Amino acid sequence: MVFGLFRRRTQPSEYALYGAIVAQARQPVFYAELGAPDTVDGRFDMIILHAMLLFRRLQGEGKEAVAVSQSVFDIFFADMDGSLREMGISDNAVPKKVKRMAEAFFGRAAAYGAAIDAGDLNALAAAIDRNFFPESSSPATAMALARYAMAAGPVLAAVPVGDILAAKLSWPDPLSLAEGSTHV
Repeated sequence: MVFGLFRRRTQPSEYALYGAIVAQARQPVFYAELGAPDTVDGRFDMIILHAMLLFRRLQGEGKEAVAVSQSVFDIFFADMDGSLREMGISDNAVPKKVKRMAEAFFGRAAAYGAAIDAGDLNALAAAIDRNFFPESSSPATAMALARYAMAAGPVLAAVPVGDILAAKLSWPDPLSLAEGSTHV
């Protein structure tokens, strides 16, 4: 494995950064209070949303940030591979499922990113609604998650890159962004 000698080694902080994304995506408030589906697919979608927000924040921050983003992405999909195997998916089926998951990631990231770039809260809510609730729409939940995602950009932008690379992230309070919320 000569080529392995030239490959960058994954750092413990990159695992911690992935762990921070997953920890935020698993916050009970998203499921119990805001109505995100507490299912395997719903949790996957929450991780995608948070990973996409982090990757957007690290864009344009130099070679180290690019390398860390790629490493976190690789960790994410290695974790998905392992999770599928733990769920009893056959070894032959796992690569196909991981490929579909990667396609889902890129599709969602593109749709969410375009809406965020345009500052279009309604388009972001519509994309979230389509992806989180493919069988039955939930506009209120989608809008709450869209508000959260829109607010996350400026919150993450205020965090120094060095802190982010050390897995010290800040996220907005999801309840404070729900319509009619009295939380601040």
